[in-house]
Amino acid sequence: MLASPRSHSQSDAALHRAFVSVLGPDGHCVGAAVLVGDSLVLTCAHVVNSALGRDHFETATPGATQVVRLRMPHVDADRELSGRVEHTMWRPPRPSASVWDGTSAAGTLPYFGDLAVLRLGEPAPDGAEAAPFLPERDGQEVIALWASGATATTLGVVPRAVADQWVVLDVVAGSGVYAGYSGGPLWDRGREAVVGMVVATHLTAGGAAPGSAGVLYAIGLPAIEAELPELPPLAVPMAGSGRQQMLMVLEQLLQGSESVRRCEERLSGKLRRTSVQQAADCHRLLTLAVGVRRGVPELLEVVREHLADMGAGGVHESGSLYDRLVSAARVVSAREMLTAQQRRDLVGLLKYCHADPTELMRAVLPYADEYPAVHGLVDVTDLMEGYDPPPGQRMPPLLQAVVRIALTECSAGNPVAQDLDAWVARVALRLGIPQAAVDQFREDARPAARELPTVPVGPRIQVELLPLSPGHRFTYQIWVWNGDGRHEVVAVQDSEVSSDQVVADIRTVLRNEVHEHADQALVEFFVAPAWLWLEVDTWQVTDDTDDDGDFFLGISRPVVMRSSGRTRETFARWKRRTEALSSSPPLVLDHRSTSSVVAQARLEATPDAGVVIMCCEQQHQSRVLRQCLQAGVHTVLWHRQNHDTDTAKWLLDLLQEIRHSDLPETVRMERARALADPDCLTHHGRRLSLLYDGPDHRPPPLAPDAWALTQP
Repeated sequence: MLASPRSHSQSDAALHRAFVSVLGPDGHCVGAAVLVGDSLVLTCAHVVNSALGRDHFETATPGATQVVRLRMPHVDADRELSGRVEHTMWRPPRPSASVWDGTSAAGTLPYFGDLAVLRLGEPAPDGAEAAPFLPERDGQEVIALWASGATATTLGVVPRAVADQWVVLDVVAGSGVYAGYSGGPLWDRGREAVVGMVVATHLTAGGAAPGSAGVLYAIGLPAIEAELPELPPLAVPMAGSGRQQMLMVLEQLLQGSESVRRCEERLSGKLRRTSVQQAADCHRLLTLAVGVRRGVPELLEVVREHLADMGAGGVHESGSLYDRLVSAARVVSAREMLTAQQRRDLVGLLKYCHADPTELMRAVLPYADEYPAVHGLVDVTDLMEGYDPPPGQRMPPLLQAVVRIALTECSAGNPVAQDLDAWVARVALRLGIPQAAVDQFREDARPAARELPTVPVGPRIQVELLPLSPGHRFTYQIWVWNGDGRHEVVAVQDSEVSSDQVVADIRTVLRNEVHEHADQALVEFFVAPAWLWLEVDTWQVTDDTDDDGDFFLGISRPVVMRSSGRTRETFARWKRRTEALSSSPPLVLDHRSTSSVVAQARLEATPDAGVVIMCCEQQHQSRVLRQCLQAGVHTVLWHRQNHDTDTAKWLLDLLQEIRHSDLPETVRMERARALADPDCLTHHGRRLSLLYDGPDHRPPPLAPDAWALTQP
């Protein structure tokens, strides 16, 4: 089975220079890999296992005598290379986020790890070049190559959701998904960078039919760096904006070739690159920094250290020039403030802390109306790193956050607070922030740290639903979020099942995993926009052996639909409409708005309307829902069957009587009232549905990226 062929783009040249095929014992391709250094190759652990003839999920580290056969088909197709696993960078698949301890429970599903780094036994062929990497943020189409690297088996895929661990991607219609893409780089042609590594595919029972679309899963760049701290900094595309400003300041700060040479040697050592010594100049120094992850913060550290070595004055004597260098560096590398070691030090300290991530964001970023889902303090601090200090303040949000964490831990008697304070002092010194400013902020924040409110929140049962056409069979994952720091997957169904099995698993999760406020649990279905027509609120399961009898989702508890299709482009509109939820009247889209052009025009004409009442025939509802998502609408209330004027008026009246936050429970009660009167077949509560599409508290595969707080 072949995928649709795609044209060989000129922008793929850097991908081809880094693409590696992994060969099995018989010489056939079993997977792919990518060159990440002069002699290092990154791939999946299960691909290495296949290449060595081992079990797919073998966890034992391959021995030094076990050699993996490799080839770079676009550089030197006839030359076979050999590679051995770097023992410190072997991460076999494992079922939990905890650090791999050499064991894995039998029968558990691997969703973490699955990474391996190979060291070549000989130099890479002439023309080979390490691939540049960037985080996946834009949701644009990317490509994946099959194990052989042949352009005839190039897949086009669009990221549906980005997370710390896995990126979920929908294969463009007309392409086929099958084994052999694992370990291969995902290439963004627009930005000319690798944005992840393919780790798994979702195949229907019996395999995918020719020409059918599918689902790919990839390991994103944050997960690669978190799993492999020993991996040298990965290359990035050469930055443009701000480079000339940095170059100008460097040439003024580093007087003489000897100063440049010393800084170049020091930076090369920090980045584990080969120094050019006497050939170094300011341009080479800057190129070395902007070419790798966190290279620009490392350059600032190197220059600061060099100026300090010049004499007692150091940075202080060159203060204005150094400040200009820091300002230009924030233009070149806007999201990176910390060096790799400073980031690792902070992550190591945060694992001993227990401050509330959501309350921390509210305290540090009070001007943000909505916050992305975060899965711990490490996520929060990574998000904060991309923010500059507010006007008139010296302390950037990242340092504010760490100071507040330290205050919270200190009040709880946690000794890690002292190390956090020391970390802040060291980083503030490098950033040119006076210690007096740090101390003043700590004193100002101390009362707020003691008064952080704790509001009990009802649990959420979150179902990432992957329907199979025509929508009667499903695979899925179920998550529990309880507002107390727990947010984890508790059930996985990879084989096709019917809707009654989905409901049965939700019922089991409610019984076994939700112990407090179970009656308040909200069930959220996360589905792609094309499947929003599914009547999940009417699904039920009958269990004759159970005293409770039937379990009907729509009346047993509140059920809402959420889209997994929110993008960077629609978020600014979503934010504006969400801000006006309490003041802007709802918009009615009736049969006159079934044309996409008309619906778009009406939504554009009312940019503040966050709630839409949809009243149109069933065959048009999916199209109108898509227009609502693209326009950033937060909430859509509609009836799947009735679409007359009376229904629209009734829904408008319903909204007038309640707060927006009470909608899920209100819809549940209307469904219950309709079923309580079986003789009345016209009650509006029958087949009443709700799209309630806020981006908060999404499961990790669906969590919004950091852009959620950085867009206007």
